[in-house]
Amino acid sequence: MTHSPSAEPQSAESQEESLGALVANATDHISTLVRAEIELAKAELRFDAKRVGVAAGLFGAAAFIAHLCLILASFAIAYGLVALGVWTWLAFAVVTAFYLVVAALLVLFGVRRLKGLTGMKRTVRSLKHLKSGETEAGVAPAVPAPPTAGQVGTHREPVRPGQ
Repeated sequence: MTHSPSAEPQSAESQEESLGALVANATDHISTLVRAEIELAKAELRFDAKRVGVAAGLFGAAAFIAHLCLILASFAIAYGLVALGVWTWLAFAVVTAFYLVVAALLVLFGVRRLKGLTGMKRTVRSLKHLKSGETEAGVAPAVPAPPTAGQVGTHREPVRPGQ
């Protein structure tokens, strides 16, 4: 039986060369894959950005047309009041007063929503504790133990005041 040279065990040096070549080849393939994924993400982002830009333009145009419709509806209501026998100046004053009441109510509701803001109290308190080196109990830890996965964030308060 004859032995072919390729059937003989390879020397340690040739195995190292082939292992090194394999690692270099794998590294090259991984970097090529990462670059290709980044290019794909860029292309998708550009495509999505164009769609978002077009949609924003369409929404802006719709808002402008709706505003024009509101103005025309205001004139129609005022002239409808004139047709019912109200003086022209009074009809327009009634429509204006109605819009002023609606605007005042919107401001009132907006102010009420702003009063509920907490002003990042938890973040400020946390930063003060970090700066002073104290824990929330008021004692500085000798050697802080790293939190485990189940303990991360357990000392935090709920974001919403009702919880």
